[in-house]
Amino acid sequence: MKRSILLEGQKFQITIQRLCHQLIENHADFSDSVIVGIQPRGIYLGRRIAEELKQIPGLAAVAYGELDITFFRDDFRRKDSGLLVPSSTSMDFIVEGKKVILMDDVLWTGRTIRAAMDALQAFGRPEKIELLVLVDRRFSRQLPIEPDYIGIQVDSIDSQRVIVSWDEVDAHDRITLLTEKDN
Repeated sequence: MKRSILLEGQKFQITIQRLCHQLIENHADFSDSVIVGIQPRGIYLGRRIAEELKQIPGLAAVAYGELDITFFRDDFRRKDSGLLVPSSTSMDFIVEGKKVILMDDVLWTGRTIRAAMDALQAFGRPEKIELLVLVDRRFSRQLPIEPDYIGIQVDSIDSQRVIVSWDEVDAHDRITLLTEKDN
C-alpha cells in the first residue's frame, strides 16, 4: 500500500480551529444549537470541536452528545457487513427545535449520515440539521448528502481508503490516503 499524508500536526489543528470559527459565524453563541458526534469515529471530531469552542470567550455552554447509529444502518443485518458492535449513545438533551450539527470524520457514501439522521429522530424534531466532516470524499456518494462544513476535500476512488488518526486513540493527529500499489 502506498501512503500519502494529507494533513497532520499544526495544519490538522488549524483545520479544527477554522471549522470552529465557521460554526461561530453561523451559530453565534450556540444557545439554540447542539453538537452531535457520530459513533464510532465522529465522536473524536465532535469532542475536539466542543473543547475548542469552550476555549472561546462569550459562547454559551455548548451542548455535546454522542450518537450510536448501529441499529439504524442499512447494512445491519447483511452477512457481508461484518460484526457490528453497538456503541453507546450519550445525549442528555433533546433536539426538539434545536439546530443540530452532526459530526463525522469522513463522508464517503452518505449512508452513515442517513442512519444518523434516522437515529436522531428518537431525540425530537430538530429545527435544522447541518453536517460537519473533517474529510469529504467527493466521488463515491450513493445518497444525495453534502456537508455544510468541510475540513478538507479528497478526490479518491473506491479502491483507496482515507484513514483519520486521532491523538486520543492513535497517538497522533493525521489524515492518510492509502492506495494499492500497481504491480
